[in-house]
Amino acid sequence: MKIGIIGAGNIGSSLARYFCNLQHTVLIANSRGPETLSKVAEETGATPAAILEVVKGVDLLIITIPVKAVSSLPKDLLRDLPAESPIIDTGNYYPLRDGLIDGIGAVMAESEWTSSVLGRPVIKAFNNIMSDSLIRGGRPKGSKDRIALPVSGDDTKAKRFVIALLDNMGFDGLDAGPLSQSWRFEPGTPAYCPDPTLKELPSLLARADRKKAAGNRDQAAKIMAKLPPDFPAQELVRASRFLVGLDVLKPRSWFAMVLLGFAMLRPAQS
Repeated sequence: MKIGIIGAGNIGSSLARYFCNLQHTVLIANSRGPETLSKVAEETGATPAAILEVVKGVDLLIITIPVKAVSSLPKDLLRDLPAESPIIDTGNYYPLRDGLIDGIGAVMAESEWTSSVLGRPVIKAFNNIMSDSLIRGGRPKGSKDRIALPVSGDDTKAKRFVIALLDNMGFDGLDAGPLSQSWRFEPGTPAYCPDPTLKELPSLLARADRKKAAGNRDQAAKIMAKLPPDFPAQELVRASRFLVGLDVLKPRSWFAMVLLGFAMLRPAQS
């Protein structure tokens, strides 16, 4: 396929590397211009492009940028995107980073808001996995510890497309319902970043509490701000699994919680 990616952060770069390894043609863009993406191109194999060029004739478009940046995208961004090409939104809304955005929360799920700004349907995926797990977590089909990712959207055909893509990447995909239900795996919910299996994921989605999610999200953001840059990503995953009731009997999970506890005692980094 020909895949366009807008956003060259951790998730965007990880996806670019994955798709290039799978022999897809990948174009990648950011807000600063293709001349700033030489290192990303070298590390991933993707071809840097201007934002308006990255959508031309692609079979799939992935938007993986801070939510606050969505409204700053060119108004004619999707002019040359084929009507049948799915759009994946990986974004997560953090008010401490993005500011307050009217509509997100009780009125609309994050990706519903993004879809309204773009004027096109989107599929919510890849938002509840850290880049480290994305890079290292792929497993053969049928593996006991294969990570499952939820996929939400209103276009059934597009969801099947994304779920098949996940399978090709080494992950299980689960149809998590329409886009209006994508809040069930937004930040602050049990399904956010514990790397669940296909057996574990449905119950995590069912346990999501919309009234509590925003408070959980903001508290988690404050904790993350205290972590040193080299805090092991997999210890965060283990802590997440422990906190949602998974792996509570595993010593490594308790060790992860101890590490996280010490990190929480640190003053916030400037």
